[in-house]
Amino acid sequence: MGVKSQMGQVLSFAAARRQEPTSRFRGLIESFGSCRKDRLDVLWMKENAELLNVFETSGCKISESELDPLVPFYEGSLRHLNFFRQYYRFILSISLDLEDLGLPGDRGEVMAQWVAQQDVIGSELSDLQRAEGRRLLARRGVSIPAGARHRGADAGLDDRLRAFLRRSATFAVPNRKAAYELTHVIFYLTEYGRRPLCLEAEERQSLMFAGLVAYLDQDLDLLAEICISLRFCDAPVPASWQAWLSRGAGAFRIIPTQGRVGADDYHPYFMSNWFQLLVGREAFSGADLRGSVVIEGPRGPGALRGVSMALYTLLDQMPGHWSRLRDPLYLALSEEDGALLHEVETSTPVFEAFFENFARFGQVGVA
Repeated sequence: MGVKSQMGQVLSFAAARRQEPTSRFRGLIESFGSCRKDRLDVLWMKENAELLNVFETSGCKISESELDPLVPFYEGSLRHLNFFRQYYRFILSISLDLEDLGLPGDRGEVMAQWVAQQDVIGSELSDLQRAEGRRLLARRGVSIPAGARHRGADAGLDDRLRAFLRRSATFAVPNRKAAYELTHVIFYLTEYGRRPLCLEAEERQSLMFAGLVAYLDQDLDLLAEICISLRFCDAPVPASWQAWLSRGAGAFRIIPTQGRVGADDYHPYFMSNWFQLLVGREAFSGADLRGSVVIEGPRGPGALRGVSMALYTLLDQMPGHWSRLRDPLYLALSEEDGALLHEVETSTPVFEAFFENFARFGQVGVA
């Protein structure tokens, strides 16, 4: 099929549709592709980019006919990119994944070349966004232009990202933004598990520390991303973390609704089921959706706030390390918070090292 490279011109897409067997993903793609949001809404792009990324990176077999709801977006992708170039990563990711999942076409390569020629990545301030853009272009063999590299868009990028990974103390303190950036650094450096990345001790510790915070907070979404990151690096994932993710993935409620959907729990639904796919377990149970749906996740209470408040008080009264604080801390907690803290403590041998940072023993102004 021919596609002109001028971004202002769009040729009609015509491909013979094969009659293929259905799978449990048909309703999922139909709901997210056609029902929940308007196709030109950036949140539509975000949801569908994430869904296709789950399918593509976990090797799901999606029939061409199942991708039908997303064909109109693919048909208009060149025009979308020309006008909505600030969303180039979403648009390019959707198009590349559709092609790699089996949709005929070469728009992904056309767009990657255009993004490079226009130096769109040069407008990014964040190393993380530059890393994502670089990865997307590389999927079609396109490099960041030399001019952009000279300005620092690529030079030393991996070194800076890995320096961030090594700051393990950062991830022992609740900071969801930093923790999500941590997982995405792993996603991009490993090319979603396709490129070997041997973690240094500090880098693996960063993931474990962030995972302990997420587990203590019962943050299913974040813990799933952390477990996925560990798997992409061929690092062991604690058994109790995996078991909790498995229970959580099966506990979502799919609620039929009318019209467009606002904020819901689609993202933890995607992430927890993505991990199930990667470890060869059944995923997306009940995903044969019909029309627009709201996704409602499990709402188990976390212990992060209770532990933090108790610790804040105890550190004034009796500063010390885990061996000294353990018993008084458990006594200060509710039964529920204490039980969850015990689960977290016993989930991995790195807990004591984590606690040294989580408790913030150093005082401001004290060397």
